[in-house]
Amino acid sequence: MADASLRLFAYWRSSASYRARIGLALKELQYELVSVHLVNDGGQQHSPEHHARNPQELVPALEHDGHMLTQSLAILEYLDEVWPDRGARLVPGDAADRQRIRALGQAIACEIQPLGNLRVLKALGRDFGASEEQREAWSRHWMSLGLQAFEEMLANSPQGRYCYGNVPTLADCLLIPQLYNADRVGLDLAAYPRIRAIRQQCATHPAFIAAHPDNQPDAPKAA
Repeated sequence: MADASLRLFAYWRSSASYRARIGLALKELQYELVSVHLVNDGGQQHSPEHHARNPQELVPALEHDGHMLTQSLAILEYLDEVWPDRGARLVPGDAADRQRIRALGQAIACEIQPLGNLRVLKALGRDFGASEEQREAWSRHWMSLGLQAFEEMLANSPQGRYCYGNVPTLADCLLIPQLYNADRVGLDLAAYPRIRAIRQQCATHPAFIAAHPDNQPDAPKAA
């Protein structure tokens, strides 16, 4: 049974959808999943139905009690505000703590992930003739720059098992999906020891396990 009429419009491999799933799991919120396939049928995100949900034609979108919510960072903060005492606090602490957690999250959401977005990679191939190998090299370049900065930002954050201390926060919701993208393009993470340690910790957390793309009902199943 979903909590308070929550419906998540998402795609199994979308990193932004992955963020939202982690946040929902950390908040211990149940929801109905509606798959929006980003590749089949010309991309279901471009359908009139999904355009009505989100004029940006992106996922995720979260419906709550008749309100349609978009943008994964805004959705995560919404969950924290509407259910402050449910599950984990995604943006905890005082004003300085919250700013640093948001800064870590935005370093990924605003600086790294957009350059490897599906529509950006498609445009590189369609409009500039970039091959698949060139598009992957593009993604590795921008991810490596961004993750190096993220690693240094972590050094100035409270030390612990996660990005900001000993409990997962919004920053971890953003980092782990980005590392999934890094794996897809073959980025070597050896230069980022703190990031790798956080990833190992998150890999054992039930919320991150439940949110993993391979564990989604719309993920392709091995024969």
